[in-house]
Amino acid sequence: MKTCLILEGGAMRGMYTSGVIDTFLENNIHVDGIIGVSAGALFGVNYCSKQIGRALRYNKKYINDKSVDYMSFKSLIKTGNLINKDFAFNELPFKLDVFDEKEFQKSKTDFYATITNIKTGKAEYVKVTNTEKQMEVFRATGAMPFVSQFVEIDNELYLDGALGDSIPITQAMNMGYDKLIVVLTRPLNYKKKKPLEILAKIKYKEYPNLIDAINTRYKKYNETIEKIIDLENKKEIIVIRPTKDLKIKRIERNVDKLQEMYDLGVSDCKKLLPNIKSFLSGEVEVYGKKRIQKSTQKRK
Repeated sequence: MKTCLILEGGAMRGMYTSGVIDTFLENNIHVDGIIGVSAGALFGVNYCSKQIGRALRYNKKYINDKSVDYMSFKSLIKTGNLINKDFAFNELPFKLDVFDEKEFQKSKTDFYATITNIKTGKAEYVKVTNTEKQMEVFRATGAMPFVSQFVEIDNELYLDGALGDSIPITQAMNMGYDKLIVVLTRPLNYKKKKPLEILAKIKYKEYPNLIDAINTRYKKYNETIEKIIDLENKKEIIVIRPTKDLKIKRIERNVDKLQEMYDLGVSDCKKLLPNIKSFLSGEVEVYGKKRIQKSTQKRK
């Protein structure tokens, strides 16, 4: 049986995900693979490097530091990127709060980052084997539309992975993962609303498939959530989602709210730990209904 952790994006709502993966690390919860989307990939990669607290630490330290210009409209105006790429993808991981590439290399967990091809409007799932050499993949998965430049990888242009596949549960199944744990950053009953379609048509008029991906994302997202709820109700997957709506902004600068979102991820995950461990062991399905899983192997 292969296990997969699927991490939704959501910019600074990803502090919730950081709390979850840190709790996994502290309790030795192992998964065979991770598929991260946007902030889910950017923060989730710390699971493979075993750097507990790193994502929370550097975001709280630098989010309001004007000297480094982490995320700002100043950066957007100057570079076309709301997130300062030089700082976020160079200074930060290599100098200021160094990512542990050696530990990442030793990890037995396969890590995939989701990116969206602007020509096709489809998601692509890139296996990351070296974060230093594949830093542009991380840039691409977090390149939010309208406030980011396209990111070039192998002569193709990409944006935020969430545009093509916000929660890649179907992809995980297609990749052969049997046991899925989905980490969402929105509470139960959240539904994404239809966007103002004209904005994408104006901004990306040369890329019709990208326009379609942006304008139909809400519908695909809501359909995926319904599928997740159905699988959850059937006790076939585990879902970890915020039990409170903390009203955190995508680009949240209040460090107390960042901490609160992180703490909620820790708290919600800890409550589910017994079910998570039993689910992964194959002994018990989720949410308290115990049963030994039937072997999938044919008897000789």
